[in-house]
Amino acid sequence: MKYNNLFFLFTVIAIAFSFSCTSKKTADSDSIEPEWVQLFNGKDLTGWTPKITGYELGDNYGNTFRVEEGMIKVRYDGGYDSFDDRFGHLFYKDQFSHYRLRVEYRFVGDQCPGAPGWAYRNSGIMIHGQTAESMDKEQDFPTSIEVQLLGSDSEAERTNMNVCTQGTNIVMGGELILDHCINADTDFFYGDEWYTAEVEVRGNEVIKHIINGDTVIQYSQPQLDERDGTFAKLIELNGGEKMLSGGTISLQSEGHPIDFRKVEIMVLED
Repeated sequence: MKYNNLFFLFTVIAIAFSFSCTSKKTADSDSIEPEWVQLFNGKDLTGWTPKITGYELGDNYGNTFRVEEGMIKVRYDGGYDSFDDRFGHLFYKDQFSHYRLRVEYRFVGDQCPGAPGWAYRNSGIMIHGQTAESMDKEQDFPTSIEVQLLGSDSEAERTNMNVCTQGTNIVMGGELILDHCINADTDFFYGDEWYTAEVEVRGNEVIKHIINGDTVIQYSQPQLDERDGTFAKLIELNGGEKMLSGGTISLQSEGHPIDFRKVEIMVLED
């Protein structure tokens, strides 16, 4: 009887210890936060592919997108006598649905000759985009949602982090928005300073533009625009679904030199 009681006591202690360790492990696992992952390695364009209007996918005309000094640089000194509507987009290889994207950027130098006036100190981050492979050779912009990056100076003052729809529509305040661009509620961003733009994307539910820690515009239900020429092709590729729950991410070349020194993502649970 004495040995049986001792065995029983040891068994109870072992079970309690095991339960304690398991509970701690579970609690620790539940407390693990998603981590930021670098999409740009700081050395080259591994994982990224350019698509420039009028050129085949992967043709980086004029070395438009280049890596120098640990930065992705967008430049027009490699054959652009005139910009000639050669809009470019640098696509990341993977698609995403629920995430936070953080980009550090700055505008530099002078606008490329021949670039549109509205593209002065203007670039963007394209999200929920179509694949680069599905773009037509002469297509200017991927069907997507654009997070506008806009700089101001004595020649132009514009709010930053506006939303523009490229072949898409969004919903704000319960209303379907058919306008191309909606201004965010921000100050003006002057000079060649580094700024951090952040986007929080929750599939088809909500998208937020954040700068300096402040949410400056919010919308939901990104969707293909039936008025756009890409609609028929893309709704078929999207399984007949007009609503967009994910897509590509790309960085823009719109006629003004810009640097990106960090591009990172935090993937979120659905």
